[in-house]
Amino acid sequence: MARERRSRPAAQSCRAAEKAVFVCDSVTDITAALFNVSGRELRQPGRTTTGVTRVRQIAMYVAHVVMSLSMTEVGRGFARDRTTVVHACHLVEDMRDDPDFDAIVALTERVVGAALRGREHR
Repeated sequence: MARERRSRPAAQSCRAAEKAVFVCDSVTDITAALFNVSGRELRQPGRTTTGVTRVRQIAMYVAHVVMSLSMTEVGRGFARDRTTVVHACHLVEDMRDDPDFDAIVALTERVVGAALRGREHR
């Protein structure tokens, strides 16, 4: 006999998805301002220049690490596949061995954390 999967009620699941999109949009705006990159470019579907891609990867990493969103939620919030988020997080983590890059990511983490931690999606 197959076991039934219990899922969250649709309204609760919808609110969680909306919160993830709100958080990712906020992280995108903050990261765009920090790196002087257009938020529109960061939200652009498909491939972009290496500089914009790197900033988006940092934003995805920070959304996952600082805001405790799952990689699936980050993917949904950035309109990307979960595997793209996994790749971005691994790249950023590997690049943090460079002290200059690590300082940039740490600053981004602090700013996003200060701006968004404890805020509830309204």
